[in-house]
Amino acid sequence: MANLKEIRDRIKSVKSIQQVTKAMKMVAAAKLRRAQQNMEQSRPYTENLENMISSLLPDVDRSMLALLDKRPVKRIAYLIISSDRGLAGSFNSNVIKKAQTEIDEFGKDNVDVFCIGKKVRDHFKKREYNIIEEHIGFWNELDFSHAIKIGSGVISKFLSGDVDEIKIVGNLFKNIAVQKTICKTLLPLTFDTVESVNIDRIFEPSKIELVEALIPRHLNVQVWQALLESYASEMAARMVSMENATTNADDMIKSLKLKFNKARQAAITKEILEIVSGAEALA
Repeated sequence: MANLKEIRDRIKSVKSIQQVTKAMKMVAAAKLRRAQQNMEQSRPYTENLENMISSLLPDVDRSMLALLDKRPVKRIAYLIISSDRGLAGSFNSNVIKKAQTEIDEFGKDNVDVFCIGKKVRDHFKKREYNIIEEHIGFWNELDFSHAIKIGSGVISKFLSGDVDEIKIVGNLFKNIAVQKTICKTLLPLTFDTVESVNIDRIFEPSKIELVEALIPRHLNVQVWQALLESYASEMAARMVSMENATTNADDMIKSLKLKFNKARQAAITKEILEIVSGAEALA
């Protein structure tokens, strides 16, 4: 059995760690409120923009727009979104596992990777995947300019013909306790057919010009929404993870205190036995 000093030092160490996890939980909770608010405010704009493009497409020749052109898929690029830091439970591992499965199904040699976040960058760099771009260290200053920068790289890669399809892998925020890992096609653009409403509208400029102007904006908004969803999911996962760690520290402290009391009681009993034995020997 460990001596009293070792147990006392371990209790002190666990309490120190508990203070850290509690502080990290509070920081994550504060960031989550802002991230969730930004994400929820962006969702209606993203959905309405997609619905608007969907309503215009039936009257537009898709072959006139390169971003709508479907071609035989020989090479795929994956835009994979993770965080820069750990201590967020299974947040990063779920994204990496999902991306790894998708890439292995198609073949590593026919895949390019856009890495968003240090964790996914480190994972695929260590395994010598073909990383086209990496974006790290921007989450604390996240704004729309980052989405534009990432989106421009994705669009240029597709328009140049280097890849025939681009997919995005990341987390979708459901609620604080649930984040869903998704993989969806970013390019070429596909939209569900929307039932046209018989309303007499005059479009100025023409529908084709509107679609040409809206589609690049739509791609940037899609990337922006994915970044917001991922950041909110990261903060939620970290908050829950730190809360669980704090609770586990409580349980560990209780267990160590019980162990400490047992060891102290054993030491006291031993001393009493030694005193009684010594008194009997003198008698």
